[in-house]
Amino acid sequence: MSLEAESPLHSSSSSDDFVGFLNTELELAASDSANKDAEVNNDHTNVIEEPRNKRPKLDSEDTVEIEGPRIFSTVEESTGSSLKPKYEDICPPHPGFFKGLCMRCGKLEEDNGSALAFGYIHKDLKLATSEIDRLRGADLKSQLHEKKLVLILDLDHTLLNSTVLTDVSAEEQYLLREAESLRNDPEKSLLKLDGLHILTKLRPFVHNFLKEASTMFDMYIYTMAERSYALEIVKHLDPMGVYFNCKVISQSDSTQRYLKGLDVVLKEESHVVILDDTKIVWNKHSENLILMEKYHFFASSCRIFGLGIKSLSELRQDERESDGALANILGVLKRVHQEFFDPDLGTDLLSRDVRQVLKTLRQEILHGCVIVFSRVFYTTSPPEEEAIWKMAEQLGAICLKEVDASVTHIVSLDPGTQKSWWALKNNKFLVNPRWIEAANFIWRRQPEENFPVCISTDKT
Repeated sequence: MSLEAESPLHSSSSSDDFVGFLNTELELAASDSANKDAEVNNDHTNVIEEPRNKRPKLDSEDTVEIEGPRIFSTVEESTGSSLKPKYEDICPPHPGFFKGLCMRCGKLEEDNGSALAFGYIHKDLKLATSEIDRLRGADLKSQLHEKKLVLILDLDHTLLNSTVLTDVSAEEQYLLREAESLRNDPEKSLLKLDGLHILTKLRPFVHNFLKEASTMFDMYIYTMAERSYALEIVKHLDPMGVYFNCKVISQSDSTQRYLKGLDVVLKEESHVVILDDTKIVWNKHSENLILMEKYHFFASSCRIFGLGIKSLSELRQDERESDGALANILGVLKRVHQEFFDPDLGTDLLSRDVRQVLKTLRQEILHGCVIVFSRVFYTTSPPEEEAIWKMAEQLGAICLKEVDASVTHIVSLDPGTQKSWWALKNNKFLVNPRWIEAANFIWRRQPEENFPVCISTDKT
C-alpha cells in the first residue's frame, strides 16, 4: 500500500513522485530499528523473536492494520520471565506517527505536540522535527542532481482571480455566458465552478508558465484558501497531475493563523523561491519571496482592495500573454536558476543559497540610481523607515534626504515642489513612486518617461 492511492492529484506519469520518495525514506528510517532489534536478539540466546510487524506505508484505505512493536519472550515459559525492550530502546525518538501510531515501533502517540501534521500529504501523517530534517536532507541531493530548485506558488491574485457568482457586476454578465460556452474547452481560462458558486479567471500565460517552470523547479501550491477550493482549482491548472502531485498546501495546513511558513514544506529553505502577491503572510521568509503584482480581473477584486478603477473584466481587457506578469516573472526565474547552477561557482551545490542569488539580482535593478523623495510620505516617521525607501534600497538604489550633484532621480507626487523644480532645472529624472514599484514587480529598471509626475497633492 502507498500514499499514492490517496492523493487526488497523483499521477503515475509525474516526473516528481514525491509520495514515492517519502515512503522510501520512511522505510529506510524504519530499518534502523530492525538493526537494533537484531542486536538485542543476538545478545539473548534463549530469546525467540516473534514475527516482525511491518511499518505501515501511507495510503488512502479506510483502515490500516498496524501490529504492535516487536515482542520478545523466553522459550522457558515455566520461569515466567520475559525480556521486553523498552519503547525507548526500539524507537529513540519516534520519527513520526500515522493514524496515531508510531511508524517505527507502533506505540500510541503522546499528546505533547512534538510532531507536526502534514495533512496535505496524508490526513493522518505527523512527523517529528528530527525526521523532517532528515527527509529534507535526503531529498536535497537528488533534487540538485536534477538541477531543480523549489518553487512555492500562491493561487489568488498570483495565478488567477476568483469572484463569487453573486458579486458578478452588471457589466460582467457577459462572462457568465462566455464561461458556459467554454465549459467543454480544455484550453479555457474562464471557469464557472458551480459547486463552489464562483467564477475564476486564470491569469494569461499561466499554463505555459507552469510547463516551463516545472523543468527548473519542484513546485508546490500554498494558499490561504480552503482546501476544497484549492483542490478544485488545481484540477484545472494541473489536470494530469504532473506538476503538483500531492503538494497542495491550504489554510488548514499552516501552523500559524493568517501566516504561511516553510515549516510544512519538506524542502531546505536555502533552495526555496516563493511567488506570492502578499508579502506580510511570509514575514519569516521575505528573503525567499518574489512579490507579484496582484491580478485584479473582476470588479469585486478591485472593490475589496479599494481601487477606484474599472476592472479588466469591465474594460474587456486582460494582461498580455507575451509580456504580462507571469511571462515576465518566468524570465526572472530562469535567471535565478541559471545563476544558482552556474558551473563557474564550483561543484558544491549544497552550500549555495538561492536567497543570496535573489538578493544579488534584485540589487542590480536600480544600481547606480541616487534618489531623493519629495512629498511622498504621509507620516512623520523617519523616511528611511518608509516601505518605498526600503524597496528602493533593496533594488540597489542609494536614497538621500537632500539633493546634491550625485542625485539622479527625484521621486515625487507633486510637480510643484522645490525638489521637483530642481530636477527639471538640472536635467534630472522626475518620476512618481510607481516607477520604483514597477521596477520591483518587473525586476528591471523601467523607462522614466512612463511615470511622469502630474498630480499635485497637499501631502507634507
